[in-house]
Amino acid sequence: MLSRVKLYLKNLDWLLFISVLLLAIFGLIEIYSIALGQGSANFTDFRKQIFFIILGVGLLLAFSFIDFQFLKSINRYLYIGGILFLTAVLLVGDTIKGTKGWFNIMGLGIQPVEIVKIILIIFLARLFSTAAFKTRPLKYFIISGLSTFGLAALVLAQPDFGSALILSFIWIFMLIVAGFDKKYFIVIFLVSVVIFASAWLFFFKDYQKERILTFLNPTYNSLNQGYNISQAIIAVGSGGLTGRGVGFGSQSQLKFLPESHTDFIFAVIAEELGFMGIVLLLVFYGLFFFSGLTAIRKSKDDFAIFFILGSLGLIFIEMFINIGMNIGLMPVVGISLPFISYGGSSIVASSILIGIIQNIIIKSKI
Repeated sequence: MLSRVKLYLKNLDWLLFISVLLLAIFGLIEIYSIALGQGSANFTDFRKQIFFIILGVGLLLAFSFIDFQFLKSINRYLYIGGILFLTAVLLVGDTIKGTKGWFNIMGLGIQPVEIVKIILIIFLARLFSTAAFKTRPLKYFIISGLSTFGLAALVLAQPDFGSALILSFIWIFMLIVAGFDKKYFIVIFLVSVVIFASAWLFFFKDYQKERILTFLNPTYNSLNQGYNISQAIIAVGSGGLTGRGVGFGSQSQLKFLPESHTDFIFAVIAEELGFMGIVLLLVFYGLFFFSGLTAIRKSKDDFAIFFILGSLGLIFIEMFINIGMNIGLMPVVGISLPFISYGGSSIVASSILIGIIQNIIIKSKI
């Protein structure tokens, strides 16, 4: 047993591990900085984030020992589990800020949709790695689409538009890397237009409509729904080259910027560390993506390749949307910055994701 542990640790991708750890520490520093100006409650968040990171490292290492082929073999059961989780949270979950999407476990809010994102990647990777997929693409397009829609519909019922959007983007991204013909994407576009129009007329709440209108015109209603994005843009612009310094950001320290430790932590980084801090952040992300792409090149298993691609796609999509939210290029949809933003569910889910990738890398070496 000890020799097996040593063998696994020897073949661990340390660049991937260190890049993720650096991102988590980066976020922890900013959460501490925010806490300096916002009182003891946020120091509680800081301490919780330390706990989440330690738990995440443990889960990362634990999942690096779980054979990814086992997860592949139980993909259908995982999908059913995802459906049950999302159904259960609608029935007995806690409502936070208008969204019934959390379980309260020992005082900690657990958001099951974060785990469901991984389940969807596993399910789609298994689907697109089957030999029959290339000869019957329409069948697999329909199966994958309905499977994604089933999860996304339950998430929309919470309602959590941002997470439902992420699930849809995971599916579309994996269709792209699987090599589906462009006619399928035309169908997706047309269906999306119909769904969006229907959602706008019958399902979107007023605050969701306000967010979209604010995205189209950032100065629209700048004292209400447009306030967050206006303050984020001010924070990003005031950072300059080197920033105001950790703990000296006026927007975050003086509480002008709401949700500064979650949705808008990128704006805090830009204000306090400036352009150089953003470059450093992107370098850390670059190391992460480089490690993932290197793992893809070395892997010979189709499921493993699709899983890593889906995982990288998930992290990139969330990163892109979050940064876009902070600079006014995307509507505010409540998507956190991967590995950086405060939140136990996101840290735990991301750690499990990286742990599975680590197992794929280890298996390709031994």
